[in-house]
Amino acid sequence: MESGTPKPLNGNEKEARMVRAFCGVHLPGINLQHEKLAFHLQRCKELFNAKCRAKGLHEKSLLEGLHFLDFYLNSSCIEGLSTAWETLFASKTGRHDQLLVDALRSRAARLFPGDATRQEDTVAEFWGFLLTGEKETSGSVLEKYDGRRPLIPWLIRVFHNSNLTKLRQSKHDKPLGDDEADEMYWHAPEISDEHWHQEFRLAAQEWLETLSDQEKLLLGLRVRYRLTQREAASFLGIHESNVSRLTDKIRQNFVQMIEPKLINAGWSGEDMIAFVNTEMETLILDEPRLSSESLAVLLAKKGLQPPLQNI
Repeated sequence: MESGTPKPLNGNEKEARMVRAFCGVHLPGINLQHEKLAFHLQRCKELFNAKCRAKGLHEKSLLEGLHFLDFYLNSSCIEGLSTAWETLFASKTGRHDQLLVDALRSRAARLFPGDATRQEDTVAEFWGFLLTGEKETSGSVLEKYDGRRPLIPWLIRVFHNSNLTKLRQSKHDKPLGDDEADEMYWHAPEISDEHWHQEFRLAAQEWLETLSDQEKLLLGLRVRYRLTQREAASFLGIHESNVSRLTDKIRQNFVQMIEPKLINAGWSGEDMIAFVNTEMETLILDEPRLSSESLAVLLAKKGLQPPLQNI
């Protein structure tokens, strides 16, 4: 899919040639014309600075904070260069040198435990989703990348969030009777500052150490298996009021422990609770102590089998 050649923008051509020369050394098989590169430099700058203005943050210049190789690879994929897509497929995640496609498969396994067919279909469909988006009018998903964060972690988060959206839609399509709104169903953010994402993960590790087996089970049932409060109580053979009480305790302890740690790390933004809530679900799905295998061990101690996925 080769897009039309955009006109170079005044003042960007020199920077585009510099970026192209640098990236050409590290990605010699990808040859993106500097005219198109100049267009994408300006596009990414405007995209990022629009977010800065919305948050009242300092805007950046054309190259400030740019992840050059990631930006160059992403722009080349948008322009339909086959060598760029081949490079993207073969990219490493940095976690045990895992390939991107394998990282997506691992994430799919967490999102759809026990459904191998859906896991593979979800990964296969993701590449087309990057080019087209959910709607024809929404444009390419790759065009939403602003070049100011690592590309591969961003793609994994896009994969995770897009599938979470589908799961939520499926969940909410099903009647829940007179169950209360599922407050424990945390939403992962579409966009998250990578620095604070990492600070959150560091702070959350200490909190995870404090969880009892019962609390781990409840988190796993509510988030990984998406059971409602009533369904979790029935599954564990306890009263629904006990689930409600334990859920409130987990949430309260979590916020009380995480909030001061982020403040001590320099948090100066607004609505910290909203940020913490958006990060929570991804943390649970990524945490080995709350994996399907670990939950199965805890359930086995109670003489229980993992529940069927509630979708």
